[in-house]
Amino acid sequence: MPLTIKELGERKVRSPLYDKFHLNELNFVKDSKRMLYNVMVEDGDPATIKHDLTFELAGPREFLFFEPESVTSAIVTCGGLCPGLNDVIRSIVMESYYRYGAKKIYGIRYGYNGLNPAKGYAPIELTPDIVSEIHTQGGTILGSSRGGTENMEILIDTLQQMGVNILYTIGGDGTLKGAHEIANRALSRGMKLAVVGVPKTIDNDISFIQRSFGFETAYSEAVKAILSAHVEAKGAPNGIGLVKLMGRESGFIAAHATLAMNDVNYVLVPEVPFELEGPNGLLCHLEKRLMNRHHAVICVAEGAGQDLIAMEGNVERDASGNVKLKDIGVFLKEKIESYFKKRAIEINLKYIDPSYMIRSAPAVPNDSIFCAQLGQYAVHAGMAGKTDLVIGQWNNNYTHVPIELAISRRRKINPTSRFWFSVLDATGQPETMVNPK
Repeated sequence: MPLTIKELGERKVRSPLYDKFHLNELNFVKDSKRMLYNVMVEDGDPATIKHDLTFELAGPREFLFFEPESVTSAIVTCGGLCPGLNDVIRSIVMESYYRYGAKKIYGIRYGYNGLNPAKGYAPIELTPDIVSEIHTQGGTILGSSRGGTENMEILIDTLQQMGVNILYTIGGDGTLKGAHEIANRALSRGMKLAVVGVPKTIDNDISFIQRSFGFETAYSEAVKAILSAHVEAKGAPNGIGLVKLMGRESGFIAAHATLAMNDVNYVLVPEVPFELEGPNGLLCHLEKRLMNRHHAVICVAEGAGQDLIAMEGNVERDASGNVKLKDIGVFLKEKIESYFKKRAIEINLKYIDPSYMIRSAPAVPNDSIFCAQLGQYAVHAGMAGKTDLVIGQWNNNYTHVPIELAISRRRKINPTSRFWFSVLDATGQPETMVNPK
């Protein structure tokens, strides 16, 4: 079964949640209770439901693999900053400490680099007192970084020397790839190490997961930038507000912020190609818009239009192996200004790039709730000895997703989906801005 979850061994330890909260077996999740991947029925035929593709439900198990009081846990945050990181850290610590009595919890500093002794980042011991108020702050108290997985054996040696039983990895695609390799190498060594991922990516691009934490905060903060752009655009003749938002390969932030604001006239995302020149290009449509309405707002995801920018020299990559994108925001600004200057049309363009303000913001309330629950479900999974998985959500149920499946492909906007057509309805832009060949 493609969604089978790995386990470290037989679960024989009765959960302390039984006695602490006077629970019964109905309060615990059985592995046999699963969530259908496809809940849609076509033509009223139940046979179309793929029963073999189901998610294992997340939640507390009646019996555990680990004796909680003897567990040593470690938490690591990797990649770029994201709203809600501190919320997840706090949730894992509180759930481990108070609900399970697992009180030895390390915070690994500056991502996977913190597991390499040569870097000199000593871990810190996390307690409820240390994390009690961190959820009100943006960023991560542990620090974060990209890369650090060049020598996986060193990382696993460190975990083994620290006596870590459960490793919680909070991050996106690159983090989960590292977690998957750690889990496999630990199993090959015979280590009883549970590796549990929590999906952190502003871009909301992890597959087989309904949403990742930080995403709702990101597009909520992006709305503020779009509002400013709209005010600026309307406040000047032929005003143009241009907003660049995060979204390397998936344009969910730009699309959701557009739907939430409804003042965007053109939204540009990586999944939908567009052209600048020609009768059906962006610039021609923008000119018509200005002639009719005298103002316009453009929202562009950072990964959009990369094919339009001349790539000079070698492709550069960051520490995570991601291609360093060219700045589509500055590129569009210059192209728009040049186009209207040649046509002797006065414009007033204001360019806004709120990227780092968005990702460093504290989580909005609904994201905070989501983060708290992700942390709790991660601890339930770790204590049960489940490994090489990421906590997900599908049809509003919390699930266990094999990391290998979650990183198998990027989640992207489907340009033929009802969702994308809703975006087009909100903007009024053409379905395509590519000239016929």
